[in-house]
Parts: sequence; C-alpha cells; structure tokens
Amino acid sequence: MVKSRQKRDPNARREAKNYDRPIASREWILEFLETQSGPLVFELLCDGLNLSEEIDRHALTRRLNAMARDGQLYQNRGGAFGIARKMDLIRGRVIAHRNGYGFLAPDESGGDDDLFLSPKEMRALMHGDEVLVRVSCVDQRGRQEVSVVEVLARHTTQVVGRLYRESGTTIVVPDNPRINQEVVIAPKKRAGAKHGQFVVVELVEQPTKHSQPVGHVIEVIGEHMAPGMEIDVAIRSHGLPTEWPDEIETELKSIGRKVPKSAAAGRLDLRELPLVTIDGADAKDFDDAIYCEASAKGWKLYVAIADVSEYVKPGMALDVEAKSRGTSVYFPERVIPMLPEALSNGLCSLKPDRDRLCMVCVLSINRKGMVTRAKFSEAIMHSHARLTYDKVAAILVSRREKVRKKYADLVPHLEELHALYGALREARQRRGAIDLDTVEAFIVLDGESRVEKIVPRTRNDAHRIIEECMVTANVAAAEFLASKQMPLLYRVHDKPKAAKVTELNGFLAGLGLKLPGGEVPEPRDYLALVHKMESLPAAGLLQTVLLRSLSQAVYSPKNLGHFGLALANYAHFTSPIRRYPDLLVHRAIRHVLRGGTPEEFVASNASWEVLGQHCSTTERRADEAARDVVAWLKCEYMLDKIGDTFEGVVTGVASFGLFVHIEQLCVDGLVHVSTLGSDYFHFDPQRYRLEGERSGAGFGIADRVNIKVVKVSLDDRTIDFELTGNGKGTRVHGRRQRSGILRRGRRAR
Repeated sequence: MVKSRQKRDPNARREAKNYDRPIASREWILEFLETQSGPLVFELLCDGLNLSEEIDRHALTRRLNAMARDGQLYQNRGGAFGIARKMDLIRGRVIAHRNGYGFLAPDESGGDDDLFLSPKEMRALMHGDEVLVRVSCVDQRGRQEVSVVEVLARHTTQVVGRLYRESGTTIVVPDNPRINQEVVIAPKKRAGAKHGQFVVVELVEQPTKHSQPVGHVIEVIGEHMAPGMEIDVAIRSHGLPTEWPDEIETELKSIGRKVPKSAAAGRLDLRELPLVTIDGADAKDFDDAIYCEASAKGWKLYVAIADVSEYVKPGMALDVEAKSRGTSVYFPERVIPMLPEALSNGLCSLKPDRDRLCMVCVLSINRKGMVTRAKFSEAIMHSHARLTYDKVAAILVSRREKVRKKYADLVPHLEELHALYGALREARQRRGAIDLDTVEAFIVLDGESRVEKIVPRTRNDAHRIIEECMVTANVAAAEFLASKQMPLLYRVHDKPKAAKVTELNGFLAGLGLKLPGGEVPEPRDYLALVHKMESLPAAGLLQTVLLRSLSQAVYSPKNLGHFGLALANYAHFTSPIRRYPDLLVHRAIRHVLRGGTPEEFVASNASWEVLGQHCSTTERRADEAARDVVAWLKCEYMLDKIGDTFEGVVTGVASFGLFVHIEQLCVDGLVHVSTLGSDYFHFDPQRYRLEGERSGAGFGIADRVNIKVVKVSLDDRTIDFELTGNGKGTRVHGRRQRSGILRRGRRAR
C-alpha cells in the first residue's frame, strides 16, 4: 500500500518561480520514496504524490527521467523507480587506462580507492562517461570490481587521431591514450583526409560491448610531423576551448582598455606604495604584486591581486566562457588563456607604471611568522617594477652590485621581504608542511616551433618568497570567508589513501626506510622522511616516489583541509586571471566588503558541488594536455639521436624493465627486460630491483647506466633504450628532477 503525502512540498515556492505549473521537487520525490517499502511504478508514484491531471503526470515523467539521467533514481526492469543509493547503485565518472581497463571515480567518495572496471566493461565505455554501476565482485588483488547498470551521459563526442586506410577499411586511432577504441569511419566520410594525417572525428555511434565507435571526419588537422602539430592535436584531443564567442567582443568594448580616474573613488589608494610583481621571465599575465615593510612586532605584508571580479560579472559572456575554460593552459611558448588577452595581458594584468584595480590583503605578521591580523580591501595600485625571479635572486642571494644599484629604491623593501620569508618558512617547518623541491625541465623552441634544447630549471629563494606570500594570503582569504559563513570552493588536499601508504612503505623497506605515523601518517611524518632522505644518493628520485603517494588536490565546498601544506583552511585567491576558483573567491570577498549576506550571494548558476567538480576537471584537463605536448616534443627531440649513447640514472624498476633518465637531455626512456642480456631477470618487489638468475647482475633505483637510444615512437610518446657495455656504473648522487614544463611554484599548489 502506497503511503500518500499529505504535507506540502517545502520547495513549492521555488518550483513556482521556475515553472508556470509547478511539479513536485526532486527533494520531495526522494523524501517520498524514502518512506516507501521499495521502488514504485509510475502509477503508484502519481497516486502517492496526489497527481491526477494529465499535464501534471506528464511533467512528473520528465522530472523522473531527469533524475534517472542524473543518477538519483533508477528504473528497474519492472518499470519501478527507486532511489539509486538504496539499490546499492553507485554513480560516477569513468577514468580509462591506456591498457584497456578503467576505474570509476564515485561522485560521493566513501572508500580508499576508485572502483575497477574490467576491459570487458570498458568496451562499451569511453573516458569521462558518467555511469551507474553495481559492485559485482572483489578481484584477486582485493579491488572492488563493478559492472555497468546504465550509461547516464556520454562526454566523448569528438576524437582526435591519425587516419589509416588498410584493406578497404578506414579507421582513426585516437591520439588520447585514454581512448582505447579505434573509430571506424563511415564510407565516404573521410572529408578528403589522407593516410597518416591527423584528423578530428565526430562520433555518430558510441561503442557497445559488441561494436566499435563509428564516426565521420569533420576536420583535417595536418601532417604527422608538421611544426606546432603537437599543440594543435592536444587542443582538440582534450577539447580545450580556443574561440571566443561574438558577445565577448561587445563586452570588452564596454569595459574599455584603461582604468578611468573615477575608478579610484571608494577604493584604498596604494599608488604611492612601491608594490612590485615578481614572475618568470616569459610571464605576461601579472596577477599579483607584493610589498613588505618592517613593523614594531614584525612585518606588514601587502599582497595585491588583480581585481578581475570588477570586470567579469556573473552571467556575462566573459564569465560563462571563463567558467567553461576553468583555467589557462600553458604550453611551451604558447598559452590558451582563461580570459581574453585584452584582460589577461591588458587591463587586469598588473603591468609596471600603470594604474590597476586590485583586491589587497594587508597582513600583520609577527617574528615567528604567524599572522596576527588580515584585512581585505578593494584598492587601486601602480606597480613600481616588473621583476623576475632571477633578478630578485641576484639582489637578495648573490647580491650582484649592478642589479642592486639598478633597483636601489626597492632593495630595502625586498630585503624586508626576504627576512619575512625566513620567518614564514620557519612557521611552515613548525606546522610540519611537506616540503618537496624539484627541478623541472624547460623546453626551448626555435623559430620553426622545433625543440632547440631542453634545460633544467631550479627554484631559487625568489620563487619560495612568492610561494610563501601567496600561501599566506590564500589562508587569510579562506579564514575570512569561513568566518563570515560564506560559501566558497576550498583548495582541498586529502590525506593519502591507505593503499598508497602501504605501497610507499613497501618501496621504502627495500631501502631501509619507513614512513613514520603508521597507517594514518600526518604531514610532519612525510617531512621527517624528507629530511632523512636528503643525505641519500637517490634523494631526488625518492622524493618523486613520495610525491606520487599523495592524493591529488581538488576544489570542493567541503573544507577537508590541505594535507600537504598542513593547513586547516586553504582557498585559491591569488590568481583570478588564470583560475576560475580564484575569481569566485574574489566575488565572495567583494560581496562581504559591500555588506552582503551569505544568503544573498550568488557566484554562479551552478551548485558549489558541481562548480568544484568542474574546476577540478578543467585543471586536470589542462595538466594532461600540457604533459601530452611535452612528451611529444621530447620524442621529437630524440628522433635524430637514435643510435647515440648517453649516461643515465635508473628512476624506476618494474617487472618489464628499467626507467632511465638522461640528465643532460632531461628525457626519460625504458630499457625493456628482454634487452638486458641472456639471463632470466626477476623483479624483487621488496627492494625494487631486477636481478639476473645466473649472472647475478642487478639493477635498482639510482644506479647509473650507459644506454643507447634505439627507438622513438611519436605515436605512443615512448623512447626505448638499450644498455651498452656492461651497462652498469656507479650510483647517482641525488638530483631533484622531474619532467614537465617549468611552471611558477604557485601553479603546482
């Protein structure tokens, strides 16, 4: 017997605003189903909700279908609707792996690990699909394996790859390694594309368990080795927006290109304060400026951030596009900006000797590096210099007289900033924040977009000064908004998963090390391990392994704290030109400063949960696109080095071979186990070594080896090495190196 609802829908007023003839809200439907003994067919639902008019029943059908698409409800084989979670169904997004299997990232994370999707299940799925699944079994490795109950949404509608014509059949092999299915091209749908060219394909049929996806070519990108092809492919492969809607040009004209004198009214005037920007030599979007002066009890630090929220308002075409992009994407010598250049490199950028609107955080910091007061204000500023990290390091560290003389007026303020940094760094150490310092590879292109060289870039004190100042301002922003009970997206870095901690300790055991803290280590346990590793020959490599054991930072309205920084409150405030979450934080701060209440604040038309997921996804998309381009360029760089020999260092060991890094070229490759010699080599997982059964030859992390480049695959982004001579030499001294594009230190947080 259906228990009928007699009470009134508490969300009826909201529904009445949205619809001429309001229908039961989603919350009301879910609450009603919670009171029932099981799933209900449509007729019983209508009876229970007291719906008799045909128009209301039709509206309920549409709402039920929408709730099913969103994974809130599930309609079983008998046609009855039930609450998905009560039916042990899990909604999530598919994460495909290049080897054919995949994982499900649940929308509501409740366990330590993502759920496993077998290759059989993945035949009908593509990376990014939203699905409803049920746990089917636990495999031999202890992973929960799931089977797909329903595909809720497809998110791969276009594929980028190389076209091949063989035996009368035309296929496209996706460039994205996460897409494992080859796309069959419908007859006469090649759009003139030739064998081997890169193309964009629009899917007309999604894959099933019994058939491949089908599509037709909608764009021919070009030849395989054409200059700049790597970025063109990455942009399309990852779906990066590059075109600006027509409405944006109209909005930019109304904004103008100069800050009018009237804009200073009601703002804190900082134009006489010697604020400066400190960035990389190739930076163009200057979104932060700083100034520091001594005070009686410590220092007063000004962190001025470009006031993007003054120009980009909710609902504008600029805002819609910025949210869609989520972040700027940085490639070697090219940027796909979140905001048009008229703003990102123009009106918002804190260029020297120009008036700019900003949001300033003024921080009082004592000698122990603790913030005693933080105040936010809308302000106007005038940058007094555009400094680079190298120039600041020359002034403060190497103390080069020529540079100090050129910036003589700024030197006293920079020295106070350096002193403040020392206090902030000590405070960081006291709270136990994880401190990993890496060297990154920077790719230099020639005039034809070919790799000229790849050089290691190290972080200096100037990078660290900016990072500590930005972290301090970010904490202040999170604490300020939390104290006002304002909704916001926190920058969340969850504690490491138990499986990752176990795996890390297994690796460390072979080296006589252990991560302190037991099953639930704290940040200071990681820091203690870092200090232990500093004196070891393989310190840099070990830090990379340690980094991989940590969770990925994301954006979320739930404040789970930042594990890596050992902070309870953390949000991104300092880069609104290139990160959408920062823009949302700016809007919230402005709202409070102008007397608004939390209830009145509307940052976007999406829920905070959805915004957090979207911003996290666009960040991952940008990182993956950048990594793809770097991997392509490194392979292209090595094509003319096939047959050359180098000395390298073993950075990883697996059952199938050795990963080797060539320090002088900043590239990595694989020595496959089959090339190690006429012996049976076995992998020792306790010591992370490959050892010969008869010869006694062994290879482990940080061993120096002599290698020859034997194969480079641009399609697979792989480089194959073989050992030369006896292959093995001395152990390498620790160097903190990591592949990738050099990014400002603050971008990695």
